[in-house]
Amino acid sequence: MKPPTNNTPPQGYKMTELGALPEEWEIINLDKIIDLKRGISWRKDEANKEGIGIPVIGIPNIKENGKIDFKDTYFLTKNISSDKMVRINDILFVGSSGSIKNIGRNVLIKEIQQNKFTYASFTFLGRVNPLNANTVYIFYLLNSLFVDYGRYTRRASDGKYNFQLTQFKNEQKIPLPPLPEQQKIASVLSAVQEAKEKTEAVIKATKALKKSMMKHLFTYGPVSPEEVENIQLKETEIGPVPEDWEVVKLGEVAESFIGGGTPPTDIKEYWNGTVHWTTSKKINDLYLLNGEKKITEKGLKESSTHLIPKDNLIIGTRVGVGKVAINKIDIAISQDLTGVFIDNKKYSLEYLAYQISTVQIQKYLKECTRGTTIKGIPRDDLKRLPLQIPPLPIQQKIASILSAIDAKIEAEENKKKALEELFKSLLHNLMTAKIRVNNLKLNEKDI
Repeated sequence: MKPPTNNTPPQGYKMTELGALPEEWEIINLDKIIDLKRGISWRKDEANKEGIGIPVIGIPNIKENGKIDFKDTYFLTKNISSDKMVRINDILFVGSSGSIKNIGRNVLIKEIQQNKFTYASFTFLGRVNPLNANTVYIFYLLNSLFVDYGRYTRRASDGKYNFQLTQFKNEQKIPLPPLPEQQKIASVLSAVQEAKEKTEAVIKATKALKKSMMKHLFTYGPVSPEEVENIQLKETEIGPVPEDWEVVKLGEVAESFIGGGTPPTDIKEYWNGTVHWTTSKKINDLYLLNGEKKITEKGLKESSTHLIPKDNLIIGTRVGVGKVAINKIDIAISQDLTGVFIDNKKYSLEYLAYQISTVQIQKYLKECTRGTTIKGIPRDDLKRLPLQIPPLPIQQKIASILSAIDAKIEAEENKKKALEELFKSLLHNLMTAKIRVNNLKLNEKDI
């Protein structure tokens, strides 16, 4: 895909086949600065999964997050030439897949974790000549709109899509700024990527903290680790809990249960109305996002759909069994969900929702599922769901602690999304020279 072109380039720019670009930028064939090679094949008797020989990276090992997963790797005992060994700064690509969207998925090799490894057939490798181009710049360029991998992909008789490497070598044109500007573009984009990776690490650590805190809070209550030895516990069907906590069934806590339904999709007057309607797909952590669709009042009245007033629990009981949320708006639900009406003056909805999302309760729900094609949990089993109920102030305190952790996760997730959007915008604007960094001063360590 070529970026949009302008008929009259700005001062200092020239019109090229790739659009308006700075006068000092070149347009070259990709194969002038990167050596592209296909991976190796092997006989059955030359491969094993016992760790004997050289590990080989295949299509499943090249992940969408730009990393290599060494799990489930084959090892080869055959002789492999040195030029087929992966090196630091090589770029590995997916070259064949049942989905055209996977073609061209790639990873920049920043370290050799397994001492040395090679790459399989139906993947291909790019090795940049560092005298002519900056590897990181080329890597980002290969993930920009300048490269349309679908253009070089053909569908085979077996239904798989295969990348045409020779055509790619011969036809792909790229913009090439002077080397110092390449380095600066790479540095700016890498800084954003590094910030995103740090944010992802914070999200991962905070989620691990939440998991640990949930186990602690639902066993001992909101006490410090030093106070744990002072808490008297009793054994229950869902594990140890403090002596003064009750263990009751969801049916004893809930005032009523309401199943959902889906208005017939072929009756137009049932849809595009004002009533939010949703399925389990829209449940995100403990919160139900605005409806998947909207139905009419007529659709609500004349079908088996029910409206769940705001501030009640909604639990996945068919598709998405065990998903739980608190609806913050009046909403109608599909048949894969059940509305559970709770008196929120007696119980903390947040506390109950967090407890239903614990490992023990989720295990109970999965064990209660029935059915063949679509499994669900019967209403009677849902009513028998065991819950640990402390005094209301304790419920509220536990919910407050976990809500604070969730708020941190949400803030970091939003930061990650913002960084992803920033990276996407910068990638396009830097590669098309709509933003220039040629006069940007960088420290040596940044290059």
